Amino acid sequence: MSPHVCVALAALALASCATSPPARFFTLSGPPPPAAPSSTLSIVVGPVAIPAVVDRPEIVVSVGNNEVWLDEFNRWASPLADAIAVATAENLGSTLGTARATSLGQSTAVDAEYRVSVDVQRFESVPGSHALLDALFTVRRTADGKSVTARTTAREAAGDKSYDALAAAHSRAVAQLARDVADATRGMGATAPARPLPVNR
Repeated sequence: MSPHVCVALAALALASCATSPPARFFTLSGPPPPAAPSSTLSIVVGPVAIPAVVDRPEIVVSVGNNEVWLDEFNRWASPLADAIAVATAENLGSTLGTARATSLGQSTAVDAEYRVSVDVQRFESVPGSHALLDALFTVRRTADGKSVTARTTAREAAGDKSYDALAAAHSRAVAQLARDVADATRGMGATAPARPLPVNR
């Protein structure tokens, strides 16, 4: 191959790289901690287990029943399991009125009154359609080891085809998970009596 051809191919490769869109990074959001906490209850979220297929930086888009697509240019800003734990803890803090709701990664909190483990069965992303979270969770009271296990299945509509809308839909699904966890915690005597525990939605 002539030097001129090599130079031309190199220039073409560089031009192709230069026009590749930059990656965008997304996270799950939760409400800020209560400005005036009404409870001193302490609760830690973690560990959170997620399916291997979505345990990667790229947002995994569900294309069909047996096909997924890894979007190289739209990624999670942190490990997805960590993001779910943090967002769940933020929502729990708001729902239970406590500033002492944290994720396991944020604090070891060995003296936490309640611990929450989450096993995500499905985490489905379909831009322009919906976000789906199907998770089993267990709330354990540290003092006596008593535990309650329940399930949250939340499907939230994505308002448009953007990944911002998709991340917001996943955030709402995680908020539903946190509300169910809060109900289970109340049912164990943490605060007010619980509503009936969820089985399926």
